Amino acid sequence: MYRVGIDLGGTNIKAGIVDENQKILAQVSAPTGAERPAEEVIADMAALVRQLLEELAIDESALAGIGVGCPGLVDAQAGIVRYSNNISWENVALVEQLGKSFSCTIRISNDANCAALGEVKAGAARDVSNAILLTLGTGVGGGIILDGKVFEGSNAGGAELGHISMIMGGEPCTCGRRGCVEAYASATALIRDAKRAAAADKKSLMNQMCDGKTENMNGKIPFDAALAGDQAAKEVVENYYTYLAEAIANYVNIFRPDVVLLSGGICNQGTRLTKPVEEHLSFLCFGGDRAFVPPVRCAVLGNDAGIIGSANLI
Repeated sequence: MYRVGIDLGGTNIKAGIVDENQKILAQVSAPTGAERPAEEVIADMAALVRQLLEELAIDESALAGIGVGCPGLVDAQAGIVRYSNNISWENVALVEQLGKSFSCTIRISNDANCAALGEVKAGAARDVSNAILLTLGTGVGGGIILDGKVFEGSNAGGAELGHISMIMGGEPCTCGRRGCVEAYASATALIRDAKRAAAADKKSLMNQMCDGKTENMNGKIPFDAALAGDQAAKEVVENYYTYLAEAIANYVNIFRPDVVLLSGGICNQGTRLTKPVEEHLSFLCFGGDRAFVPPVRCAVLGNDAGIIGSANLI
């Protein structure tokens, strides 16, 4: 039996057919056109599935089901996208509407949940059944996999790992609170702190690397400047390691997963990111090195994680 995985994003819809060995046999994509009515976007999702079936000469009867990963507040049990700012959806009955085009099982979940499930089934955590994934990008997303299944929580809005308070009354967060993990461990937060440090130290290499314009700052520059010996950059990067490790230690103390996965552009740093975080975890987690401290790995599937993960919702 085959399964279809659909990764619905604010820019593109990506869909693929996944076999029993977690291999994507074929995939296609199309612009989301999020400004359109939800019904039109869902119709395009159905058309992509039909295109895949035709390309591989697979009859719909051979489909075990279709899984969809969607950004925002997703009520997996009801099959409804309660709210998604990325695609301007509110209370869209995605399962019901997509089900008008197919007779197979259809399930949905948050896109970060699907990425985490994909890494457990076929990626950096394929050797375990309990994992936590943090997506370090514009914000901080999260996915929790327990016993090989997505932990959803009740209704919508569970596993929002980026919106756990880290510092009461701290930096403002996009969710409206202050001091969230996202406000300290996202790529956006790293860039903000690098800009501040570069502005405070005109001799910092970070200023040279961004051509004297802080608006050119990116998440790679502080790491490069720190490697070159720049003290201001070293402090920025070390603070980032500390914030990230403090957040991960909280998740470990609650769930004690087999592994913690990180994804996003910052993960291009590889072990320069994961090793310092692991060192911090060795004493931050409850029990210290007397208890199991999970390794920290970078995700490996990239854009395929969402397709494979959503297919595995079935």
